[in-house]
Amino acid sequence: MKCGKEDLVSSEIAPREGKTKHLFGSVRVGERGQIVIPKEARDLFGIAPGDIMLVLGDVERGIALVKADTLQEFAKKILELSNKPDE
Repeated sequence: MKCGKEDLVSSEIAPREGKTKHLFGSVRVGERGQIVIPKEARDLFGIAPGDIMLVLGDVERGIALVKADTLQEFAKKILELSNKPDE
């Protein structure tokens, strides 16, 4: 992600290689508010039965699902980088 010329997320924290944008189709919301995440998306993002997902939302941009352990790993990397002495 860039803000002007500056990278807001370092490639060291969140490397982006290859195809990063996907459209997995559409899903229907059931009576109880449930959806089925398409198999291709589950496979690509390593989502398995029993995984804990965080549901994030932005009024202007919509809803996002993130695996809780992925966000935890991201936070650890940020802390590790912030604890490194300046080079």
